[in-house]
Amino acid sequence: QLQLVESGGGLVQPGGSLTLSCAANGSTLDDYAIGWFRRVPGKEREGISCISSSGGSTIYADSVKGRFTISRDNAANTVYLQMNSLKPEDTTVYFCAATALRRSVQTLCSTTGYFAIWGQGTLVTVSS
Repeated sequence: QLQLVESGGGLVQPGGSLTLSCAANGSTLDDYAIGWFRRVPGKEREGISCISSSGGSTIYADSVKGRFTISRDNAANTVYLQMNSLKPEDTTVYFCAATALRRSVQTLCSTTGYFAIWGQGTLVTVSS
């Protein structure tokens, strides 16, 4: 059974960078689209970036577009989120999630409801 483990969170100064990793255990990621979500106060988790199973399609929320890059290495069974130009408002817990549903990345990233498998989350703190 597929399990996801996030890592790479931590404390970084404004303007700094972090790379989050989402590693899969128990199964391969080849057949799964992956989404990165983050906790938002008073709301369901916000979808910030999603990538198709092949890696050929990606999408970003407006709040992170141009600063974050999602990628995947299926051979390494890992998906990455490169986060640059971090801002204090990026501070929160980040989750990766997997789905085997065949939907566009635009559809998948619009809600948590398409994702059945979640990691435990990793905390990112952007502060001076």
